[in-house]
This record gives sequence, structure tokens and C-alpha cells, in this order.
Amino acid sequence: MRKAGGWWRRKSTPAKVETYTRWSFHSFAVIEVLALAPMAGTAGSRMSVWLMLMVCVHAVICGLTVSRALDWVRGRREQPVRLLWTLGAVSAATAVTALVIAGHGPDGDDVDSAAGGVFGVVLTYGAGVIALGVQSRRRVFATVGGFAAGAALVGFPLGVPAPAALVSGVAVLFGGGFVAFAAAFSVWLLKAVYELDEARESRARLAVAEERLRFGRDLHDVMGRNLAVIALKSELAVQLARRGRPEAEDQMIEVQRIARESQREVRDVVRGYREADLGVELTGAQGVLEAAGIRCEVSGEAAGLPVDVQSALGWVVREAATNVLRHGDAGRCAVDVRVTSGCVVLKVENDGVAAPSGPGGSGLAGLRERLAAVDGTLEAGPVGDGVFRVVASVPLRVSEVMA
Repeated sequence: MRKAGGWWRRKSTPAKVETYTRWSFHSFAVIEVLALAPMAGTAGSRMSVWLMLMVCVHAVICGLTVSRALDWVRGRREQPVRLLWTLGAVSAATAVTALVIAGHGPDGDDVDSAAGGVFGVVLTYGAGVIALGVQSRRRVFATVGGFAAGAALVGFPLGVPAPAALVSGVAVLFGGGFVAFAAAFSVWLLKAVYELDEARESRARLAVAEERLRFGRDLHDVMGRNLAVIALKSELAVQLARRGRPEAEDQMIEVQRIARESQREVRDVVRGYREADLGVELTGAQGVLEAAGIRCEVSGEAAGLPVDVQSALGWVVREAATNVLRHGDAGRCAVDVRVTSGCVVLKVENDGVAAPSGPGGSGLAGLRERLAAVDGTLEAGPVGDGVFRVVASVPLRVSEVMA
């Protein structure tokens, strides 16, 4: 039981929706066989075998069509056109055979009931499954309408009374329409879930790209002007040196000063990029996670901590939030910041974590390096069934605690 539950938890939310959709329609095929088995069993031994054989063949083809159609919806294979035509032909043949047995087979209400049940269920379920494999609503309506019209018209050559034929057509129309609507809605829901998952990943990539653009813009603003001044003053110094003018030395001293100033400004830009404000990171992580449908609870107070401690813990929040988004299928995340006994402790805990399938990435190793710079430690790993916890601890000096 634990292995089965782990198999389900390891799936992403879109994969769970796809699995649920796939097996829901497979269960319809099983229900088709189980529902018609008692009726077919009342038709006599020979008729029972033929009816059950036809129903089982139809159910197997329906199940295969469901798998191929959903794979086509996900873009994993081409549209199963031949299989759809095969299902339509088998459904029509099975329905006509059942109708012939009802009209010209052994006498008795049991035979008529069994054959009539096979006739209606096969056409209803066949129309609904074919709707999974067509693209436009017009074709879905045409499929259901065609099956309903066929159910009404096929009875006339076989001597079925007009009222009974009309009732059969209406029943197939409503039954097949219901299954077709369920199929169309399931396909729409499956596509929407996958598109939302892709949009979440795109949003994360876009945030990274925007941060890189900001860093590149800041670096350009710092270096662009200074490099232009250095180039002009260097050219002027060359011209002055060729003329033997003593001002060339002054220009080169100025170039040296601007180069050192540029180096300092670049360090400031990089330091501002690397240093993270813990409060800002906590707010940002909560917003991103909740936008992704993950309930995030933030507790504790980040104000008043030293800059280097906030920077190190801010990176822990960034990496932890990224892991929650990219790995597993979290529904809840809790972040807590506490200062106790001269030590600040940051704890991030989330559920929906799959069992590890390989070596971890470099993110946690990088966090340990950042925390080591402030004498901090990092502990990360599963702590329960599908729960992952990251705990970062950084000691505070006495002067920092007093401040």
C-alpha cells in the first residue's frame, strides 16, 4: 500500500489528472461488461456467449481507443483515425447483431432485454469514446447525432416498430451526448492543467531572465560611461606623449583613478546583486508560491538582523522556494524565522515531495558555502511521509544580539 501511495505522490498534478482521466474512461469499459453480463446471461447459454463475446471485444477496442486518443491529445502520437473508424464499425456491427438477435433469435423477453441492453450501451459508449479522438465540436455533435440517427433508422428494415425505434434513437442521443460531453470536458481540463503547469515554469524562467537583464543594465550603466572616459583620456595621453607634453602623465593618472573607481562600482553592483534582504525574500517567496497554488505561511520576524546574515538566509529562502516549485507536488509550505539563544534559525517545510531518484543538485551545496561564510549550518532532507524540511542556523555575535 505504501508503494502504491508513493507511486501516486511521485506524480505531478498534471500527471495525476491525466491518470485519473485515463482510468475513468477505462472503468467505463469495465462497467459496460459488468452491466451487460447479467442481461446476457438470461438470454440462454448460446446467445449469452455470443452477446458477451461481442461486448468484450467492443470494450477492449474502446479501452485501446481511449489510450490512443489521450496520447494524441497530449501530442505523443498521431490522431488514431483508423482506430476511431474501427470502433465505429464494431459498435455498429455489434448493435445490429444485437438487434437481429432480438428480432429473429429465440423468443422470450429475456433475449429481447439482453439484446436491447447491448444495443443501447454499445452505441452510447462508442459515441462517447469516439468524441475523445475528434478535435472540433462539430465533429463531436456529428458523431453523437449520427449514432442516434443510426439507432433510430436501423430498426425499420428489421421490423422494429416506429415508436420503439424513436425511443432508441433518443436514448442513444442523450446517453451518447452525456458521455461525449464528459469526454470533451475531460480533454479541456487536461489541456488546461498542463498549460497552467507550463505557464508556472515559464513564469519562473521569466523572473530569472528579468533579474539577469536588470543586472546587465546596472552593469552597463556603471561601466559604459567610465570606459568611454578611459578611452578618450587614454587617446589624449597618447597624443600628448607623442608631443612630449608633461600633461600626458596627468591624463594617465586620471585614467588610473577612473579604472579604480570603476572597479569599486562594479563590486558594489555585484554585491547588491548577491546580497538578499531576508524580509523582501520572504514576501517574494510567499507571493510566488501562493500564485502557483501552494498555500504558504510565513511566521517570525526578519528585521534587525545583520546584513550578512540576512543575505545568507535570503539565499536559503530563494533556493528553498525554487525547489518547492520545481520538485514534487506541494500543496503547503511553511517558513519560520526565529532568534533564540544567540542564534537565528530559518526553517522551510513543505509537503508533496517525491522519493529521491538520484543525487541531489548543486543548490544545497552552494547554500552551505554561503552559510559557512557566516559560520552557519544547513540541514535538509525528508522528515516524514512526503515532507521535506530545510533548516538553516546562523550564530549571532554578542554585539549583534545587543544591537
